[in-house]
Amino acid sequence: MAKYQEYSNGIEPTWCKGCGDFSVLRSLQIALSDLEIPNKNLSVVSGIGCSGRISGYMKSYSFHGIHGRVLPVAQGIKAANPKLTVIATGGDGDGFAIGSGHFIHAAKRDMDITYIVMDNQIYGLTKGHTSPISEKGFKTSSTPYGKEDTALEPALLALSGGASFVAQGFSGYQEELVDIIKEGIQHKGFSFIHIYSPCITFNKINTYQWYRQHLIPLKDQNKKHDKSSLKEAMELVVDKEGMLTGLIYQNQRKSETDAPSLVDQTRALSKEEFDDLFQRLYI
Repeated sequence: MAKYQEYSNGIEPTWCKGCGDFSVLRSLQIALSDLEIPNKNLSVVSGIGCSGRISGYMKSYSFHGIHGRVLPVAQGIKAANPKLTVIATGGDGDGFAIGSGHFIHAAKRDMDITYIVMDNQIYGLTKGHTSPISEKGFKTSSTPYGKEDTALEPALLALSGGASFVAQGFSGYQEELVDIIKEGIQHKGFSFIHIYSPCITFNKINTYQWYRQHLIPLKDQNKKHDKSSLKEAMELVVDKEGMLTGLIYQNQRKSETDAPSLVDQTRALSKEEFDDLFQRLYI
């Protein structure tokens, strides 16, 4: 058995054949295997949507939350037990519609968690209506005349929000994706990994072929940028003429999870303290 299979619980994914999320799942498992993170020290949290199924295929502590609430749960787990490696996962609709407020504050708080977003530029689970990342003019069953508002830029949002690690990948380039995920997990702080992950059923525009024509791998660029410079990272994202892949920004800062963990605090209430508290609160 390959080492990465030790992070699989053996359940067969229900994604459509060809979905980019298969590659994301395998890349995550390979990254964890390479880093030799024990299953008992791993927690994977996911939200609602096709991407939300990923936690159900991992051999780890897994939590399938409600729509848009991945990051509050992940931060709570990390605060309670900083010794765990916490991976938050979700889709572009889950993360940047109802979950957008949580995203900004999680980035600013800079807790030591890794947030992986699988972006297919559409709501796949609910049969293909537009997401906050869908481009203006995108036509779906819910927008037959084209989407009227502009698309969000996840990397720019993460940088302006205060994330200390920002990277982008493509599910069609698994080798690069594994390296990005490994770097994100090893980073001490909030790691945001935005992955272009095509929906082969409902998005006939942003296909694997389309992405390969529009992606700009940073490793292939002649001009090297200072990955620790927020200014250069933001200029890179704003001035791009395509979709960047690779590490855009990294700035190592002290994480708030250096504080004492709840699991190490073993003090319990005495019977007298409990009776007094019960009397004051419930009687």
